[in-house]
Amino acid sequence: MKQILRWALTGALLTGLCACIAPAAAHDTRRVEVGSAGIDIRGGGGHVVIGNGGIRITDHSKSIVIAKHQSRCPSGQEIVAVGHSTRLAAGRTACDVVTVFGNSSVHGTVSDSVVSVMGSTRVDGNVANSVVTVFGNAHINGSVGGNAVTIFGNLKLGPKAVVQGQAVSLFGSFERNSSAVVQGGTVRLMSGIFRFTDGLQGWGEHCLLFGRLLAPRLDVLWAWGVALGLLAIYLLVAALFRDGLRRCVRTLEEHPGPSILTALAMVLLTPILMLVLMVALTVTVVGIIFVPLLWIGLLCAGILGRVVTLAWLGGRILRGAHRGVDQPVLHVLVGGMLVLVLYMVPVVGFIVFAVVGLIGFGTLTYTLLLALRSARGAVPPPQPAEPPGTASAAPGPGVAAADTTSDTAAMSAGPIPGAATSAAAAEPTPLELTALPRAGFWIRMAALLIDLVLISVCLSLIGHHDSNGTLIALAAYGALMWKLRGTTVGGIICHLRVARIDGRPLSWETAILRALGCFLSLVAAGLGFFWIAFDAERQAWHDKIAGTVVVLVPKVRGLV
Repeated sequence: MKQILRWALTGALLTGLCACIAPAAAHDTRRVEVGSAGIDIRGGGGHVVIGNGGIRITDHSKSIVIAKHQSRCPSGQEIVAVGHSTRLAAGRTACDVVTVFGNSSVHGTVSDSVVSVMGSTRVDGNVANSVVTVFGNAHINGSVGGNAVTIFGNLKLGPKAVVQGQAVSLFGSFERNSSAVVQGGTVRLMSGIFRFTDGLQGWGEHCLLFGRLLAPRLDVLWAWGVALGLLAIYLLVAALFRDGLRRCVRTLEEHPGPSILTALAMVLLTPILMLVLMVALTVTVVGIIFVPLLWIGLLCAGILGRVVTLAWLGGRILRGAHRGVDQPVLHVLVGGMLVLVLYMVPVVGFIVFAVVGLIGFGTLTYTLLLALRSARGAVPPPQPAEPPGTASAAPGPGVAAADTTSDTAAMSAGPIPGAATSAAAAEPTPLELTALPRAGFWIRMAALLIDLVLISVCLSLIGHHDSNGTLIALAAYGALMWKLRGTTVGGIICHLRVARIDGRPLSWETAILRALGCFLSLVAAGLGFFWIAFDAERQAWHDKIAGTVVVLVPKVRGLV
């Protein structure tokens, strides 16, 4: 393509040159030849050649070279290897040397660049352009015409190293011999933070290249350590969330189809939700808080989802071998060992990893949806208040008529003294609030979102855009509203009330302690809030600390 473009650009110049030659040789026959050598134009004593040697014009024993083009790669050889190492011997030349999942060793001459991905690089010869190593170490003891760059690896310059560009080391160590020459200077970023490139290279060659996560090899021992560490975390989660885990496993067994469809829907909706949060980020400061919270929430949901799938697999195995075994920790252990074995199977390992996470995430989400649906159905309709001692009395017809007459007379006479006291008595007492249904996870998160938007907008109006300040203001606002009104603006909209579990009124100490406990629920990767979905009393960590519950009420008092 570049050759054709070069011919097209020089065509106009040749046309002008040929036009100058044409009058002097009008009586001669002009000939144009197009071949492998290029374009050959002959007319009389004029001879114009466009080819790899450039543009040469010959007229009556006069030779003029307008442009001389030398091939970028005289050898015409490009070395590309995937899954194995390459070596360019001394005295040999090549255009480029590119190695993926292997090492590159250059002792000859490379007219362009050397690139190694998931492998190491050694240069003892000459490289006309740059040397780039990603997830590997580079040892240079030769000439480099461009930059020497290592990303997530170590860079070492020997005594004979000459780098005409820059020596760049990103997330790795840098070692330079006193005799090494670096004309463009050195650039180092977070040096020494990444030191296990050899193990990562082995994992890439023996695991990633085969589409699996683990391999029965010692050079990927670190990958086994990571896998076993995650399994230990899964066992800890299973020990902490026994009841919730049983509920999710029951959902997967009873509703497998909706669980999988929910997972697919969440995969499609997550990018849309991220886009909405980014738009909110540009308008207010709400997105600054919710983007990291969303990622933390997705991470926790992914971990919990994998635990659910492992528990389901282990339960199926143990159910066939030993009936009546219902130990979630044991189920997760058996399912985890089975999955570790499948991770070593080529191609199947990656598929199992994706399927386990997808099914678990969908099951967890669908369980939360079912819990929200049951919580909505459990809200009792408002009942009219009856005077004490008359609920069980069955008045006769005469009594009913008398009551009706007296009520009519009382209404026509005007307001009844003590009516305010009766209205106040209609407000549920703290003890009565504890008997109401508990609020679920999603309705509480909706109320929290409303409060957060309200606080963020108010702070933005006064020119405050600090996310930490927003959280502090939200906690102070919550403590104040819980003590004065028993709920917040979001709680009023969602029909929520905060009450002490022992039936006593909320005090300032309880409200402040609950507000401070919210920071603990948030700092632990949001786990304290996710606890609502699985706890029997629907209590978050800050509820347990303060001894409170959040209930659903038919009517909530307004702000005034």
